[in-house]
Amino acid sequence: MKQGKVYKNIAFLTTFPPKECGIANFTEDLIQSMDIVGNLNTYVIAINEEEEYVYNKKVISTIRKNEKKDYSNLAEKLNHSEIDLLMIEHEYGIYGGKNGEYILELLDKLEIPVITTFHTILPSPEKNQKRIIYQLGKKSEKVITMAHITADILETTYEIPKDKIEVIHHGVPKREIRGRAELKLRMGYENREIISTFGLLGPGKGIEHGIEAIAKVVRTKTDSEYVNKIHKSVLYLILGQTHPSLGEKGKEYRVLLENLVSKLKLEDNVLFINKYLTKNEIITYLQLSDIYMTPYLAKDQAVSGTLAYAVGYGKAIVSTPYLYAKEMLSKGGGLLGEFANPDSLAECIKTILEDPFKKARMERDTMKTGRTMYWDEVALQYIQICKTSMDPNLTVEVQG
Repeated sequence: MKQGKVYKNIAFLTTFPPKECGIANFTEDLIQSMDIVGNLNTYVIAINEEEEYVYNKKVISTIRKNEKKDYSNLAEKLNHSEIDLLMIEHEYGIYGGKNGEYILELLDKLEIPVITTFHTILPSPEKNQKRIIYQLGKKSEKVITMAHITADILETTYEIPKDKIEVIHHGVPKREIRGRAELKLRMGYENREIISTFGLLGPGKGIEHGIEAIAKVVRTKTDSEYVNKIHKSVLYLILGQTHPSLGEKGKEYRVLLENLVSKLKLEDNVLFINKYLTKNEIITYLQLSDIYMTPYLAKDQAVSGTLAYAVGYGKAIVSTPYLYAKEMLSKGGGLLGEFANPDSLAECIKTILEDPFKKARMERDTMKTGRTMYWDEVALQYIQICKTSMDPNLTVEVQG
């Protein structure tokens, strides 16, 4: 390293808005927060498929996902640039080749430091999947995961040294907490018990089991007129458009869900908001919700941005027991039902709705964790890791 050089230029290799993708949104939020709280220079190298996007000025370069040569060319370009550190946002599907193995073409030739954030960590990977994560861990100065349970998997399954692994929460935007009753009135949901799920829809989300659970809740009869009234007042908001990458399969899944609502005669209890939601819209819907539900089917899901948001805004949560949900609800912020089991999900929902004191306690528990997940707190942790990875002697000023 050159004597006296100031190391402060960071590039993120990632998908990026306007691409409609959870990792793209994650990176945008992280960069915006890092720009506010630190004095590092952040840039983006965006991954494109066939589409061409008009990016903002943060994007200094692009690569084509399925062009193998682009990865080695990018390494050469970075080696001779002013970029001091590359942050890789990793999910198998956003890179080209089998299991996204083209990323290794970049690593083989890259000479600047690397930090990798893992968005998917499989406990039982195929041989090639394991090879890719192992090589990323070997090359990276640090690797970042969003749950302690997946940190253990990185160490034991992928043989990444413990001292390389950092656990940092998925970030959540910091917004004013608004009253649930006021928001319900404003949005036309007065006197309804709101259960919500948001995100890009597709098979694997388990929404069909969530809908069936709502049917069971609505039709449960008890000796208490008060409880019966609560059951009947349930409204399940399914928020978000179909995942754009799914094409016809996505459309077929949405039709399946709509037909299921019709078949179960739940038109008064299930509402689809079929649009790509802004962050402010997501937060508004979360704040007016009584329960947030993730009925996902992928047992090995290592992170969920939607569940992170729900925790960040202090929601009582009903979920299936995928990896991230098990950790995030381990302190009592919700209930775990069984995979693909509407009866189990329905019992969880009823337990919370029928006991306002239990619900309030869950909300307090999730809010305690949620306060540690705001983006300014998360960005400070990323900045410190970047600082020590570029140069242990670098001093990073923090604004405010």
